[in-house]
Amino acid sequence: MNKRDRHRTIREIVAATVVGSQEELRQRLAERGWDVTQSTLSRDLHELRLARVPTADGMRYVASTDAEASERGRVALEALLPQLFARIDGVGELIVLHTVPGGAQPIAAAFDAARWPDVLGTIAGDDTILIVCRSAQAREQLIRKIRKVAEET
Repeated sequence: MNKRDRHRTIREIVAATVVGSQEELRQRLAERGWDVTQSTLSRDLHELRLARVPTADGMRYVASTDAEASERGRVALEALLPQLFARIDGVGELIVLHTVPGGAQPIAAAFDAARWPDVLGTIAGDDTILIVCRSAQAREQLIRKIRKVAEET
């Protein structure tokens, strides 16, 4: 069993069923004989460009093209930020965004999928996201934009 086979299996699972979390996907992989760590699974999801987005069935992982991912990320941010946002602050090129418990991962995934040009990348914990921006000026603009989206309901 190699990485290519594991990626194929992940795509099959995500296409055939609603998978709402990495742990759920890890369990489904285990049922098929794949014992993977959370960090390996996280890398796989990134490499496969699978994003966790809100759907009528709840949060789920979906595959998409870059354009679709960007649009879904924007829509996901607009849906998630008002619900999960707690507070935001920043310094230099860095933003620290706080969410309700468990809210950081879906918001970070939505940022990554949205591909905002001034966002170089995100790192998410359970309720905190580190957003790396292109510049201090970009950070200031992003904070204003995030606050505006978070306040919309």
